[in-house]
Amino acid sequence: MDRADDLRLAFDTSDLAAELALAHFESGVSATLKADGTPVTETDRAVERLFRETLSSARPDDALLGEEFGRLGESERVWIIDPIDGTSFFSRRDPNWRIHIALQIAGSIELAVVTAPALRRCWWATRGGGSFESSWPREEADTKRLEVSATSVLADARLEALDDVSGADLPPGVAHAPASPLPLVELVRGQIDAFLVERYYVWDHAPWILLVEEAGGRFTDRTGGHAGDQGGGLYSNADLHGQLLTALRYPAGP
Repeated sequence: MDRADDLRLAFDTSDLAAELALAHFESGVSATLKADGTPVTETDRAVERLFRETLSSARPDDALLGEEFGRLGESERVWIIDPIDGTSFFSRRDPNWRIHIALQIAGSIELAVVTAPALRRCWWATRGGGSFESSWPREEADTKRLEVSATSVLADARLEALDDVSGADLPPGVAHAPASPLPLVELVRGQIDAFLVERYYVWDHAPWILLVEEAGGRFTDRTGGHAGDQGGGLYSNADLHGQLLTALRYPAGP
């Protein structure tokens, strides 16, 4: 399968999903709690259904894995979907929610698209092709390539952590950046140097692993590997990564 065709499909499907989600967001929705205690809205389900119908029609031999409806099919090509990442933002009409799609082939994330319709921004990456940001809807004139920071000394670093528990594991004396609703966006823009997030699921992490790597950074999960299904891990620029892994006492490998 041609990777350019896959990226066009990801863009087109994400755009349809973004338009649907944005219409619901502007109208206002309420959230309920799932069995695991996380919030969900009818929009989450509607957007994932749209993804599934569109992708199944265009790529009937591919598998799908989504937050709301699980896995469909068996294939080395798996479309990983988070219909609304940041449902709590979405339900309280905060614009900092995103739509995630990533394509994993034989265990490797090969493309990723993240769209933030209410912010009118989009981020995407392809394996070996770089990471990019643009307005949404996308405009070529507004597209820029993303690069992580070049900070190489911990004393000069700006780090973020998902919560206080994770933050306590970061090296003492290092500056902590103010909490942000979009820390991984800040990382791929070079505005912060690392983000520790030891929670969540493969659909939360899959697109960001590729976006960070293609912007020149690194990701290591809590087992010492590079998988998105191990409950998160450390994202950072390449220069600080080894020092931070040592400070966190992460294993050398899975």
